[in-house]
Amino acid sequence: MAIKVRLKEILEQREISQRKLARKTGLTPNTINHYCSENIDRVHLSTLDAICRALEIDLHELLVLENDKELNEI
Repeated sequence: MAIKVRLKEILEQREISQRKLARKTGLTPNTINHYCSENIDRVHLSTLDAICRALEIDLHELLVLENDKELNEI
């Protein structure tokens, strides 16, 4: 299973820009952009905490498990 960060999807649903979230969290726009990308391979707990607090969501809404088709085929 793969873990997916749903930040981009959540921001689109709420019509919040990455820049606005960066201002609200105190994180850099580059950090927010990185967490919105498909190529994220590490996360910092403090960053996840700041994002969840700013968006008023629980961690399980931000991170989801996805089935990894390649692993299931082995």
